[in-house]
Amino acid sequence: MQKRLYLVLALICTSATLFAGVSKKEKEILIDFYKSTQGENWMVNWDLSKPVSTWQGVELKNNKVVSLSLFNNNLGGTLPLSLGELKHLEVLNLAFNHIGGTIPENIVHLKALKVLRLGKNHFTGTIPKAIGTLSNLEVLDLFDNTLSGEIPKGLGKLKKMKWLYLSNNEFRGSLPDELGNMESLERLELSDNHIKGGIPKNMAKLKNLNTLVLSENEFSGRIPEGILSLPQLAQLQVQRNLLDVFDLKNINTMRENLAIFDFDGNGQDFKKRDFRQFTPDAKIGTADTKFEDVDD
Repeated sequence: MQKRLYLVLALICTSATLFAGVSKKEKEILIDFYKSTQGENWMVNWDLSKPVSTWQGVELKNNKVVSLSLFNNNLGGTLPLSLGELKHLEVLNLAFNHIGGTIPENIVHLKALKVLRLGKNHFTGTIPKAIGTLSNLEVLDLFDNTLSGEIPKGLGKLKKMKWLYLSNNEFRGSLPDELGNMESLERLELSDNHIKGGIPKNMAKLKNLNTLVLSENEFSGRIPEGILSLPQLAQLQVQRNLLDVFDLKNINTMRENLAIFDFDGNGQDFKKRDFRQFTPDAKIGTADTKFEDVDD
């Protein structure tokens, strides 16, 4: 009889643990987030009287909030400071909404974060200074906001970063050499900003880089030869900058399968150039924004 009683009590305790739901603190943080981003106006909103596990875009693992994904859901308002206390959060995807204000500095407390997508909103201010401490970050998407200031050197510390999207903002200054240390980087998009100076030679270290978009800035000087021979590079866009016309005869190691080389604004028309005389085995497509097409 006593053994049965212990067994029943054990089952009750186990069930209570399994169905306890998120902690009171995490639930309060989510409610704070809901109110701060004008949850009553969301396209799909939350019924705060129901369990957190039923709330749209919230993913739980072991009763911890690990993902908050509310892409294109008509969020407005601002991000609350309390958001930085969801310490188990791995994915924060709030892209294509109407959230304004600054990106909270304490977002860098989310040490488990792998994906941070805040693109296509109305954020102002600068990228948090300590962004380089998010060592697990693989995707950083801040495109099409009104962010300003310089691109932080600390980004170069993010060894796991694969996709970095900062296009369509108001970033100024030069491109940090430290970006060349992002050894896992596959896509780097920085178009439509006010970035000046040369393209760092250090970026030729990005051996996994597939896409490099630097168009619509104020880059000057020459494109480092090492970038053109990056082994995975398939798309390079540098149109509408202040780059020098360079002599293709001096380039002997251009990437063989470079699919798109998009370049204009300095008087050089690649449509009239025969790349194969310099790289006989190359399969290189060229495009110019005056034509908006790609050669076969």
